[in-house]
Amino acid sequence: MLNRDRKRKKQMAEINVVPYIDVMLVLLIIFMVTAPLLTQGVNVSLPQADAEPIQNRDNEPVVVSVDREGRYYVDSGENPDEPVEPDVLVNRVAAFIRNNPEQPVYIKGDKDVPYGRVVTAMALLQKAGVPNVGMLTDPANTDN
Repeated sequence: MLNRDRKRKKQMAEINVVPYIDVMLVLLIIFMVTAPLLTQGVNVSLPQADAEPIQNRDNEPVVVSVDREGRYYVDSGENPDEPVEPDVLVNRVAAFIRNNPEQPVYIKGDKDVPYGRVVTAMALLQKAGVPNVGMLTDPANTDN
């Protein structure tokens, strides 16, 4: 009779996720603070556009930058912060493509650079044997 009067408590099989959420928020803040510090290269003011993000790949892309004055930079190789001449750009990118034909190549052009300089960079990349060229833009809102 005593056993019937006692109500059996069911064990709860739930996990308290609040500590995990706290840890994830701390990690998010750490990544948000450190991510801008990890980028290097030429300061280029990108045009804004609504575009899909680039899928992450195993190999790092080669980024050719065109700054406001129309100078070319290649982010891989020696001295990525120094401008390169067009023939050096062709030779350097061609060497990267020969070593890894699947390596993505992107152009990052300043929004104030004349469009002809970006088209010239695309032609130089074509001359280097790059089959596909991607364009990098600023993912900010374009409703300005």
